[in-house]
Amino acid sequence: MRKIRIFEHISLDGVIEHDDNYEYGAWTAKYRTPQGLGMLMEAYGSKYDLLLGRGTYDAWSAFWPKMQGNPMADNLNAATKYVATHRPEGLEWGPAEALAPDAIAGIRALKETDGPDLILSGSTSLTSALLAEGLADEVVLIVYPVILGRGKRLFTDEFTARELEFVSSAATPTGVLLNRYRYVGGLKG
Repeated sequence: MRKIRIFEHISLDGVIEHDDNYEYGAWTAKYRTPQGLGMLMEAYGSKYDLLLGRGTYDAWSAFWPKMQGNPMADNLNAATKYVATHRPEGLEWGPAEALAPDAIAGIRALKETDGPDLILSGSTSLTSALLAEGLADEVVLIVYPVILGRGKRLFTDEFTARELEFVSSAATPTGVLLNRYRYVGGLKG
């Protein structure tokens, strides 16, 4: 049985991304360090497959294949990409497979197979659904020391409360925190 591990780059106020016109578009760039890359790669592990929403798949497929010789890119490019999409055509960045029309059922079945961990990054709708269904095993938040004020948030106000158990934390010299949590379940009142 595979583990599903969620990774999200996030600001202190819960923002994970902005549209292309945002004045601080590359808000994570100035905080990147070789130490941070090493921490992130260690957290990902040496062998994994990816769970991606179609938007993340399209954005990553335009970037990562061009980064030859980069250890992170090499691992991402080699991973099998399982894509939640209603448009299964055009999955050229492979190996790639479209998940079944019911993405959650497809992920549930995929989790039951043998293979490396499944890493999800960048898809808020999949993140929320996997946590709501109890399918996620771990959440890794890469927290940047910025408050952005606006942008896409990791969770909407409609998200149902969940409990996570702290596993570990590590910091880079630029103040980025890599916080690991184990999924527990619904929050008890």
